[in-house]
Amino acid sequence: MARNPVTWMGVPTFPKAAQEALGDSQLRSNLRHATHTIRDKRAAAVGEVPDWERLRRAGEAIKDETLAHLDTYLQKLEAAVTSRGGVVHWARDAAEANAIVLKLARAAGADEVVKVKSMATAEIGLNEALEEGGVTAIETDLAELIVQLGNDRPSHILVPAIHRNRSEVREIFRNQMPEAPADLSSEPKALAEAARRHLRKKFLSAKVAVSGANFAVADTGSIMVVESEGNGRMCLTLPQTLITVMGIEKLVPTSRDLEVFLQLLPRSSTAERMNPYTSMWTGVTPGDGPQEFHLILLDNGRTATLSDPVGRQALRCIRCSACLNVCPVYERTGGQSYGSVYPGPIGAILTPQLVDDPHDKQAASLPFASSLCGACFEVCPVRIDIPEVLTHLRARAVAEKSKMSPEALAMSAMATMFADPRKYALAQRAGAAAAKLAPSGSVSRLPFPGSRWTATRDMPMPATESFRTWWKTNRKDSDE
Repeated sequence: MARNPVTWMGVPTFPKAAQEALGDSQLRSNLRHATHTIRDKRAAAVGEVPDWERLRRAGEAIKDETLAHLDTYLQKLEAAVTSRGGVVHWARDAAEANAIVLKLARAAGADEVVKVKSMATAEIGLNEALEEGGVTAIETDLAELIVQLGNDRPSHILVPAIHRNRSEVREIFRNQMPEAPADLSSEPKALAEAARRHLRKKFLSAKVAVSGANFAVADTGSIMVVESEGNGRMCLTLPQTLITVMGIEKLVPTSRDLEVFLQLLPRSSTAERMNPYTSMWTGVTPGDGPQEFHLILLDNGRTATLSDPVGRQALRCIRCSACLNVCPVYERTGGQSYGSVYPGPIGAILTPQLVDDPHDKQAASLPFASSLCGACFEVCPVRIDIPEVLTHLRARAVAEKSKMSPEALAMSAMATMFADPRKYALAQRAGAAAAKLAPSGSVSRLPFPGSRWTATRDMPMPATESFRTWWKTNRKDSDE
């Protein structure tokens, strides 16, 4: 089976990537400004809904019901799509999905396809696969276009170019976009106009469009895409062939279930009461819109994730990115440090499970990219207990490590100490004696292996008097 490309080739583990990102003050400034703006707006939008917690629990229940009977709902979806003139393809991994899209593009005689924002196609590296096959993919979402023209990688689920400020975007457009005027300013209106002129020709000439899907309705076969710019709607209606690549977990059983998610998603993601553009289509309609519709149902590690009773809750994710905007780790390191199309807290639990390779050091480092503060769970619209999954995946990662590593030996020694009261008391006395060597209460530099700790933080020293000693001195009478 082909390598899973969920993680980017050649990226370092999270600790190394994060250390480099922390040295970029411009990056941290851009991220802080953007995430704080979004999180404040989201809090206000959510505060308008008196039954928000009931909506969260409803979303959680619908997703859990779908995942519990995913096989049944997928078969219903396939039957519904087929009955309306669509064609359903099943892809076990990225290689199969990419091969299907390339084959369909060639069959349509296209050497260029337009795309509406899709995490699934980024997950499988579709653009690169099409390029190798002689087909150029044009991103039409503004943020995705900025990333593509800048030969960059995304750093946010909802705002992939969040690490760029307006001046940087202007330079990218001036260097990479032939239609951009020489005196292009960094005002949002001017940048949007330049992108609009660039994309207009692509929309009108493209034979094939590729989309993702926010939701698919099992009982009708309808596919839904929500967006803020309208570019997606151009992709979904103008070309003759529409190809949708969708993760198999994006299902909901009935159209009525959308009532819940169309309230949860916009307020959690863009802090809007409703999405500016909501497009839904079912199969094909003769003489109106694309005359060929292909739906590719992508597994790529999702079935393995579903088999984990704790980890499967990650498949509830509706890609709102609320967890990223409140995460103190993401705010300081940015999304590219996660080395995957799925950054932030949700990426820290989803990516390792999709990769499903305990020997992938980059993926195995991601569950440790968290302070476990729990803010991500508090804002998640479908109540994914991200801290619970993080600790679960950390345990799996530790189980794969050598039992003779410095960390494992230290933990083993601590377990032995805590299991024996006499050894624990002896350790307290030793710690109290050592503390007298560091009057400041901490040590900034230790020899190896302690240097791995003090390289990034001080080592706090034990108290010079343990609680047990204090109790014997001050509460001796009460013991009697």
